Amino acid sequence: MATSPPGRARRITRWLLAVLYGAAGVLHLATPAPFLSITPHWVPAAPLVIALTGLAELAGAAGLAQPWSPALRRWAGWGLAAYALCVWPANVNHLLIDLARPDGGLGWAYHGPRMLLQPVLIWAALWAGGTLATRRA
Repeated sequence: MATSPPGRARRITRWLLAVLYGAAGVLHLATPAPFLSITPHWVPAAPLVIALTGLAELAGAAGLAQPWSPALRRWAGWGLAAYALCVWPANVNHLLIDLARPDGGLGWAYHGPRMLLQPVLIWAALWAGGTLATRRA
């Protein structure tokens, strides 16, 4: 059965996000120190939160990657969209930490695109999960 171009693009996006979030989940669990260093001070039980975010990323990746349940893919898309929104404060904190460093840390060349891409990640999770409909001609 042939797949339409929008269906193919959605499937590719779904798999790219699954790989991205799967790798990030493994990193959160295997090497939490870099994530702890950018976690805002007001986050309670930061080591636990970092571990839970790793598990959330792995669960979302698995949900997007599985082929048999469109409903599960939709839930994974919603979950990863919410996740990307919830970790945005850590990304902003990372930007502020870096820009306060004498050498500027990773600088705007890294943080600017990262900040601008966060809403794209949210949209992509919803679209790839099948929550957002594809326009029909």
